[in-house]
Amino acid sequence: MTMNFFRGVMGGQPAGPQPTGAETIHKLCDRVASSTLLEDRRDAVRALKSLSKKYRLEVGTQAMDHLVHILQTDRSDSEILGYALDTLYNIICNDEEEEQDENAQKQDEDLGVLFTDKFLGDSENVTLLLTLLEEFDFHVRWPGVKLLTALLKNQCNQVQGVILVSPMGVSRLMDLLADSREVIRNDGLLLLQQLTKGNAAIQKIVAFENAFERLLDIITEEGSSDGGIVVEDCLLLLVNLLKNNSSNQNFFKEGSYIQRMKPWFEVGDDNSGWSAQKVTNLHLMLQLVRVMVSPVNSPGATSSCQKSMYQCGLLQQLCTILMATGVPADILTETINTVSEVIRGSQINQDYFASVNAPSNPPRPAIVVLLMSMVNERQPFVLRCAVLYCFQCFLYKNQKGQGEIVATLLPSTIDANSISAGQLLCGGLFSADSLSNWCAAVALAHALQDNLTQKEQLLRVQLATSLGKPPVSLLQQCTNILSQGSKVQTRVGLLMLLCTWISNCPIAVTHFLHNQENVPFLTGQISENLGEDERLVQGLCALLLGICIYYNDNSLENYTKDKLKQLIEKRIGKENFVEKLGFVTKHELYSRAAQKPQPVFPSPEQMLFDHEFTKLVKELEGVITKAVHKTSEEEKKEEEVKKTLEQHDSIVIQYKDLIRDQDTQIQELREQVSTLSLNSEQMQNQITQQQSQIQQHKDQYNILKLKLGKDSQGLSSSQGEGAHVNGLHSEELSQLREEVEELRRQHALQHTQLSDKDSLINTLRCGAAAAAQTAEGGVGGSDNTELLGEVESLRSRVQAQCAEISQLQTERLELIRRAEAVSSAPASSSESSADTVTVSELESRLAAQTTEAERLKEECRGLREGHAGLEQQLASATSTVAIEQTEKTKLQQEVQESKKEQDDLLMLLADQDQKILNLKQRLRDLGETIDEDEDELDTRDQFGEDDDDDNEEEDEENND
Repeated sequence: MTMNFFRGVMGGQPAGPQPTGAETIHKLCDRVASSTLLEDRRDAVRALKSLSKKYRLEVGTQAMDHLVHILQTDRSDSEILGYALDTLYNIICNDEEEEQDENAQKQDEDLGVLFTDKFLGDSENVTLLLTLLEEFDFHVRWPGVKLLTALLKNQCNQVQGVILVSPMGVSRLMDLLADSREVIRNDGLLLLQQLTKGNAAIQKIVAFENAFERLLDIITEEGSSDGGIVVEDCLLLLVNLLKNNSSNQNFFKEGSYIQRMKPWFEVGDDNSGWSAQKVTNLHLMLQLVRVMVSPVNSPGATSSCQKSMYQCGLLQQLCTILMATGVPADILTETINTVSEVIRGSQINQDYFASVNAPSNPPRPAIVVLLMSMVNERQPFVLRCAVLYCFQCFLYKNQKGQGEIVATLLPSTIDANSISAGQLLCGGLFSADSLSNWCAAVALAHALQDNLTQKEQLLRVQLATSLGKPPVSLLQQCTNILSQGSKVQTRVGLLMLLCTWISNCPIAVTHFLHNQENVPFLTGQISENLGEDERLVQGLCALLLGICIYYNDNSLENYTKDKLKQLIEKRIGKENFVEKLGFVTKHELYSRAAQKPQPVFPSPEQMLFDHEFTKLVKELEGVITKAVHKTSEEEKKEEEVKKTLEQHDSIVIQYKDLIRDQDTQIQELREQVSTLSLNSEQMQNQITQQQSQIQQHKDQYNILKLKLGKDSQGLSSSQGEGAHVNGLHSEELSQLREEVEELRRQHALQHTQLSDKDSLINTLRCGAAAAAQTAEGGVGGSDNTELLGEVESLRSRVQAQCAEISQLQTERLELIRRAEAVSSAPASSSESSADTVTVSELESRLAAQTTEAERLKEECRGLREGHAGLEQQLASATSTVAIEQTEKTKLQQEVQESKKEQDDLLMLLADQDQKILNLKQRLRDLGETIDEDEDELDTRDQFGEDDDDDNEEEDEENND
């Protein structure tokens, strides 16, 4: 029965009437939902797959929920999963068939979006699909990749949001690049292209999943620029990851991936017969380089990438393509644009580009060869635009290059045997081709951009117009061509050149006004009511005349600022002048040129504005409008305000110098404090060492005491033992003498340290006294007197202790002499009459020695006490130094504060006096009478205040 059913569905001869497609699909859906056998469900899903393209709407409407249920429940059977995924892909994907008309294609797209929204109604469906991609089975993974790609094409943002919050969602998709089956890997590339469109967060995650390494490896494996469509897909994905994503660009640069791009651009000598795929690949590779150095990136990131491209030799490789023969025109154009952005604003790269020579005989600089293409009207329009962009980028922020270009126009550097850049620019400027006129004018304007020196140098250029006539200046020749009424494009280019040339250059303005025909020509152009095409020329003429007013130094009597403004008011009218000036920014092509530096125009006729010139117009339009409306009195007031501001600036500079000096003094004081702190630490270390030495002396004394006790017990045994005791005492007495010498040296060292402290205290006391005299009212005088008294008492105590220590040392020496006499007496008596020495004499001598030992103990104790007193003196001296230093700092701060307050009061008094004088003068101007007695009273008050100040100063001096 089951086989008969499927035979009817799949085209067998039915017994009854033929069911419709919708009825068949309904039956199949019931079979998928109700069948308990896996084989039945599998056959039903296979049948739905075969009908899904022909009956897309019916299958999508009735079967989608059942198919999703299959994906959830029948995970163990890869075959039914593959059929279900293929069916979902067929109803969601929009077939891109060329034979379809627009209406049918639009209907397919609407169906795809409809079924995509239905599938995405439950976000868990996307999560389920990501889980199925972990299956290694080809029949599951491949249709899963295609289905997810179709979902991204129809509803990119929604699917991106689900994948972004899904755990390990992006990581699962990145695993597709490691699949050994090329079909899955290649479709994985297409999936990642759709996934990374316009989502910076996903782009970052993909980049940190080691995407750059994997993609570059695939490009290398596939043959780089000679590779196929896979290389193109990898490059498109790389562009998605890097474009307008500063984080990924930095990661790409830091990972040294720029260096791996260099082999892509290695071309041989034979460049004929490039395939279309190779042209596409190389075009994308150049686009990838431009993404890294695009002018819209941050300047720091662009500069870093430019430096890396020069260091790894990528720029040199691009210049090799630039000068190679047989390169296709579109690749050559894109290479010129790429080199332009690699050198733009980078001095090192610009210098290298200036040194590149074309392989001709004789060799010519690459710049000259490119300019020859720019002024050649037979060259393609896009190529001429690319050369102009390259020349602009070469001169961008490159004053050295600007000087070299202008120098080729000067009389002293012209070489008749070779073609220079300046000669080509002049030739293009005055040729019959309006596009060459415009390009040469804009190129020459970039040689003068923000460079006052070259603007003045270009005034020296003289041109020989014809035989027998004197040469004319380049400035004059430009105005002559302007007045001849050439094409609009030519006049616009010349007016942009003149505006750039004389802006911010009063000397050039003077040269321009010196020609008596220029101002009448400009006023005539502005005042006429011309057609729509001439409006831009009128606006640029108004801008040029406004620059002549704004940057006029009034060196020409007939064309001062006031006379030019009067001329505008009489012949044009101020409001009309401002309206004509606004024609420039209101032009439809102005905003397009202001968007990005690269000159991109749909046709040569629309090539009117330059990007840098739009910046100049934006900067000058407002100030010229204000300058035209200002009266002479307002200008005088502005000049006065400028002078006042300059005076204020000078005052600020003086205060900055004063603050700088004070900072230096503070730094010196801090160094002194650090030095004193270091000395204090050294003193503390010395005291610690002395304490340890005292402890050693105590231990030695205790050992000596124990030895003496043992020896006194052994004296009663024999005379020989007594002689041994005496010998032992001699050794111990010698040790005592050494200890006394050591104590004497320590005492001398401490005495020296105390002397240093005394000198430091005297220095600080002098500084504190000087600071106290400069402070008002003698602040802190009593404290200093008390401090000095304490220091004197401290010194007297130290001297008394020194005398006591000397007395103790004298007594110690006396003891030592007596001990030596005691030790020598028994020795002599033993030699003369050893038999007559009795035990009683030995006992008496032992008692005397014991007494002497006790006295030595007392003296040692006294020495220790004296040493402790010296330590206290050192500590008090250190604290005194710190107190004196603190007082000195406080006094200095108070003096500075008092000076600052006096300066503020003086400034306030001066301001008030000036205000009073101004008010009195105004009252006099208004006819009010001012009582002379009040003036005298004010004067007397001022003199009285001065006298009071003098008296106070005398009183202070007397008190001192």
